[in-house]
Amino acid sequence: MKHNVTIYTDGSSRGNPGPGGYGAILISGDRKKELCGGYLRTTNNRMELMGAIVALEALKKPCEVELISDSKYVIDAMRKGWIHGWKKKSWSRGPNKPLKNAELWQRLDKAQAQHKMTWSWVKGHAGNPMNERCDELAYGSTEGKDLPEDVGFVSE
Repeated sequence: MKHNVTIYTDGSSRGNPGPGGYGAILISGDRKKELCGGYLRTTNNRMELMGAIVALEALKKPCEVELISDSKYVIDAMRKGWIHGWKKKSWSRGPNKPLKNAELWQRLDKAQAQHKMTWSWVKGHAGNPMNERCDELAYGSTEGKDLPEDVGFVSE
């Protein structure tokens, strides 16, 4: 039997680009785990993706997952199937139309593949306690002294 897991995620950056962080909360039954991390220079969208990626990569076996995020960028790409089109076009939006954050979309696609996924959107900064906690984790992760480089980030 597959485990049921609810995941809340958020991403943040101080400046866009700027120092950034992600936060995730995984809940299964009475167990709860918080994950977070940050980077020296990145974007909000990259951190929104990283929250989902890190949370899904933390699951050790196939699960039934509801991933809840305030990121339309992530949720719409998954619910509306945009990711399938990008994948068919070799992770691009078409000829001469590169896909931003392609390596993170590939990583998210791989991380979610073994799970039965439901992607849910929640309004950010609207009082949802788990979303608010993810925001705290993400923002707090932007303030570290020795943040690593986000090697995939390319300044535009």
